[in-house]
Amino acid sequence: MLNKQKIAIIVPDGMADLEVPMLGGKTPMEAAKKPCMDFLAQNGICGMAKFIPQGMISDASATANLAILGYDPKIYSKGRSPLEAASMGLSMRPNDTAFRCNLVTLGEEEEYEQKTMLDHGADEISTEEADVLIKEIDKQLGSDQMRFFTGKSYRHILLWENCPGEEVFTGPHDIKKKQIKDYLPSGPYLKLLKKSHEILKDHPINIQRRENGKKTANSIWLWSPGATPTMPDFKSKHGLGGSVVAAVDLICGLGIYAGMNVTEPEGATGNFHTNYQNKGLCAIAEFEKGADFVFVHIEAPDECGHRGEVENKVKSIEKIDEMIIAPIHDYLNSHSKEFEMLVLPDHPTLVSTGAHSYDPVPFLIYKKGSGKKTGIQNFNEKSAKNSGIFMQNGHELLDFALGQ
Repeated sequence: MLNKQKIAIIVPDGMADLEVPMLGGKTPMEAAKKPCMDFLAQNGICGMAKFIPQGMISDASATANLAILGYDPKIYSKGRSPLEAASMGLSMRPNDTAFRCNLVTLGEEEEYEQKTMLDHGADEISTEEADVLIKEIDKQLGSDQMRFFTGKSYRHILLWENCPGEEVFTGPHDIKKKQIKDYLPSGPYLKLLKKSHEILKDHPINIQRRENGKKTANSIWLWSPGATPTMPDFKSKHGLGGSVVAAVDLICGLGIYAGMNVTEPEGATGNFHTNYQNKGLCAIAEFEKGADFVFVHIEAPDECGHRGEVENKVKSIEKIDEMIIAPIHDYLNSHSKEFEMLVLPDHPTLVSTGAHSYDPVPFLIYKKGSGKKTGIQNFNEKSAKNSGIFMQNGHELLDFALGQ
């Protein structure tokens, strides 16, 4: 029996959504069969929380997950790219700026500025293919000042020493099916994007992908620049020894900077085809090793939203409930006298547009033996809103939960 109180936060990234006609006017959360989430909601506290402050919408995921862990993003957010760089084991020089460098699919329009953003992740290009392309980009465009590094799938990093001045950068997932001309940076940045297109459009990898009916990775796209963040470690802030279970570099890097143990489960992909079961097993293993707090992040609902895959988004929620949340609950219920579970998305990702929304999201807090209930039956956006509980400053939710 585990004597100390144990706390699990499970974040199905982008799970919240709007009503979908294909689902009979229900949201994916409403349509999904998720008995464990609903049980926790029925026997716990539900409400809505806002994790993305006004003026900080350029990188919703980094801002929101920082806030979920109790860090005020207005103080600590430096963009996602430095976190991803840390997860990749990259050392940033004092004057380096990190950029997320997506491999994207642009349309066939003749002028670069007139092209359309067809896919923010080049059809979820494999890491093996992406590695060849990023190495070619680094060979032709890299320098002592500008270094490109391969990440996973379409997600890569550029470290740029003494980069040019301030620019407005837009995440490619927020402009799907839109013409890119109104979202392009200027000067050296635009020149870099155009050069990357010339290098990539007829690269052998892309010729093969085209022949196989796959979208090509025909340009890089830079966004979310940031310097090295400075933040207090999680244990000194909350008094809890913490672990992170995740597949994406952003969340792993956040765990590294927060001084938490970071575990990437075998078969974790950051998309719908991730190994859900191993995510749950890894979380349980972290508790077995003595962790007081385990943060489990699942990217699948977010990617399904970006790709407009309604059925897969519903299925991903169901898999998370069955293979991650239920096993963690069952383990803690049988091994710990005191435990608490929080389940919440970081932000909505809309299947109707393929873009993030920056609206508040539903949360549930379940504490064994607490007896505090808000009386809802199905954990979803509407029921959580109807509870009347609203956290304007989402970074305060963790402390609120710990005080229940």
